[in-house]
Amino acid sequence: MIIDCHGHYTTAPAAHNDWRDAQKAAFKAGEATPPYPVISDDEIRETLETNQLRLLRERGADMTIFSPRASAMAPHVGDESVALAWARANNDLIKRCADLYPDIFAPVCMLPQNPKADMAGSIAELERCVGMGFIGCNLNPDPGGGHFTAPPLTDRFWYPFYEKMVELDVPAMIHVSGSCNPGLHATGAYYIAADTIAFMQLIEGDLFADFPTLRFIIPHGGGAVPYHWGRYRGLADMLKQPSLDTHLMNNVYFDTCVYHQPGVNLLAEVIDTKNILFGSEMVGAVRGIDPTTGQYFDDTKRYVDALPISDEQRHAIYEGNARRVFPRLDAMLKARGL
Repeated sequence: MIIDCHGHYTTAPAAHNDWRDAQKAAFKAGEATPPYPVISDDEIRETLETNQLRLLRERGADMTIFSPRASAMAPHVGDESVALAWARANNDLIKRCADLYPDIFAPVCMLPQNPKADMAGSIAELERCVGMGFIGCNLNPDPGGGHFTAPPLTDRFWYPFYEKMVELDVPAMIHVSGSCNPGLHATGAYYIAADTIAFMQLIEGDLFADFPTLRFIIPHGGGAVPYHWGRYRGLADMLKQPSLDTHLMNNVYFDTCVYHQPGVNLLAEVIDTKNILFGSEMVGAVRGIDPTTGQYFDDTKRYVDALPISDEQRHAIYEGNARRVFPRLDAMLKARGL
């Protein structure tokens, strides 16, 4: 199988996005939020059939690990009650996508991480979603939206949530949302910076000594990390930390959302195959056609197909690693005889 570990519902029905606008306006005005709209199964099917499903078929992938649109999570908007209502609306919509196409979409949830809240609401939402069949979550390391005021991922602030992740045996993709900092372009600067910052935070701490089975996926190819792998190995040494191989890389994984062949080549050369999951993030940050190749930038399967690696390594990137990192996905597939 070819499992895309990084998909977002970027094409949600207009009524869903309109309700979000109404929710934000109501909070600002101190008024009650209007009821969530009725969205038919046919409306959902149309948004998926003409976008994600069409592209999956055209590009040759089998299924997508699917979560709400990352740039729209925006937990900093309003208070925790606003964040919770928005998270539930999004996660319920993802659940409907997975119910309509159970062989294609494996659901992953967003969390109501308002920057003024603790993790109790996120723990409750994770439990609710896993109870509905979700296989993981997106964890935002900077709920403030581009100001990095949250404690590092190694801080005990996060520990109750990690304990629940371990109990439920689910991984988290480390994924920020939209940037409200005008100095940080969302997908070109903020996302890549946050990926890199998260990795450095993990180097500085000793999180996996406390949670040896905790698993994180750092998306977008790991940000700047593979390109600067020597820097991070050197910093770990200077900080008197163990080798990255044992300190982090039994628990941290990168995806292949790197939108050119040389970048994916470097990822596969520098990072061990066991730590790479196939991902495309389509339809997402970069949707155009590369004028130098005539192919879509985010058709990342082409790059993985072209890697000079063994069939066993390619299978691990396409399927094996995803099933290992997402045990609930593996169980789901085994139940189907796959």
